[in-house]
Order: sequence, then structure tokens, then C-alpha cells
Amino acid sequence: MNHRLRTPATLATVAALALGAAACGDEEEEPEGGASAPQQQQQPPPEPEPEPVAEIMELEGQSTSVELDSGFVEALEMLEVTPGVLGDAALDEGTLTFPITAGNVRAFEPGSVSPYVQGEIMHSGSGLSLTAGDTVVELRDFVVDPGASVATADVFADDELAAEDAPVFFLDGSTLEPLRTTDDGRAVLEGTTVELKAEAAELLNETFGIEDLEEGLEVGTAKIIVTDEPQLPTG
Repeated sequence: MNHRLRTPATLATVAALALGAAACGDEEEEPEGGASAPQQQQQPPPEPEPEPVAEIMELEGQSTSVELDSGFVEALEMLEVTPGVLGDAALDEGTLTFPITAGNVRAFEPGSVSPYVQGEIMHSGSGLSLTAGDTVVELRDFVVDPGASVATADVFADDELAAEDAPVFFLDGSTLEPLRTTDDGRAVLEGTTVELKAEAAELLNETFGIEDLEEGLEVGTAKIIVTDEPQLPTG
């Protein structure tokens, strides 16, 4: 559950610090012997911060989707665990979709900064359910943090809060494809591999009374789509 987006204002670059040749204020007395005071060592100016490809300060729409890995689906079937959706989420032909409700995103050229996709993407009012017999685990209100490579959620077991803002999925950005735009003005980040976090595996195993789920289990491949028209910063 990653990776050009609209910017509401032109991004300002970081200005280099000017190096003064003389100190300001009163002149200091010359040391005895007529020798001039040693000059203060000058530091080089800091490197300017790279400009993002684009930025959205207040993100709304469209969606984050996860195409479920066949191995994950088979594992759930063997464990007799049935996936479902909550609220505004959808599950269609093996793809989970969660509407984006808020957040912010900054995207840089790959290699210019690390991580090169930053921000957080919220999905309030939707979630994923996992049902085995009479036991139901719900992962609600996902928050995707591409910079930290993690998706968190509020976890409920049989309608009781089990963990708040729990790290449930690891987002492997090494498989992320370059940011692209579509002809209808959408920006698309896709290719991030979604894997089960150790904390989530432990909680699910305990809740369902199993030992089969492990950290690193591939859940699927994520795609983030926003409908804001991308705009590059000006120089």
C-alpha cells in the first residue's frame, strides 16, 4: 500500500548564504606588534535544496489501489480467511481500492534526495476486513507514508480497538516506476511492492490462532492516482 503532482504555488529555492569580506560593527584594536588579527575561517555556503518535480500541499482524490498478489490470495484461502472491504473501499477482480481523502505529497527526481517521494496520504472512512469464522479483523483509515515506506492503520479485532496507527504494510519503493501523467490530467505513481509488516503478522496470527503469516509476505502492488493537473516549478 507510492510513487507529477499539482503545486498551488511556485516552489522557492534555497538561496546560498553570502560571504562577507569584512566584519560588521566596531573595529577591533590591532594586536601588539602591528600584526593583523587572524581572519575567521569562512565556511562554504550550503548546497541548495533540490526542487521537487511537483508538490500538492492539500491532497484530495483520487485513490490508492493494491492489486493483490496471487500468493497472498492463495495463503488466505488456505487459512480460510476471507478478505472484504469497509466503508468507501472496493474490491474488484483482485484489486483493492481506497479513496484518498487528504494528505500532501512532494516528488523529487530519483537520486536527488532520499526518499524522493515524501508526504502522507490519508484514506479515512475506508478499510480492509479479514474474516475467519466468527473472528473479524478490520484495518481502518490507512495512512500511506512513502518517505517512511510504511502504511499504518487502526486495527480492530471483533470491533474492539487492538492497535492504533499500527504499521501494517511495508512499502518497497525499489520497484517504484517513474512518476507519469495520463492524457486526462491524472498523475500516477505505481509499482511499489506491498509486504506484510512483522507487527501485523504477529497480530493476525494471534487473533486467528495461527502461525502461518510472516513478515515480508507479499500482499500486492500499489498504484496511487491523483486527479490534480501536474505543474512544474518555475526557475
